[in-house]
Amino acid sequence: MAVTVNLNAVLDPPYQSSSLTDLVDAPVHALSGVSEEEAAGLEQAFGIRTIGDLAANTFVRAAVAITELAKVAAP
Repeated sequence: MAVTVNLNAVLDPPYQSSSLTDLVDAPVHALSGVSEEEAAGLEQAFGIRTIGDLAANTFVRAAVAITELAKVAAP
């Protein structure tokens, strides 16, 4: 089954027509609001080069898990 989604709001224009599989390998600065300098900082600090690297990063995944767990654990 084909999946389509409009990600234009979160992608820079040159990447808006990319497939999901191509986006996994796209540089982090393909995300709207992430500059090339900020992407370089992510690479230096965490070894994150691509959107896929960002999604798989242990610290990012832990932060997402903590945030989601806090939503259900909150009184």
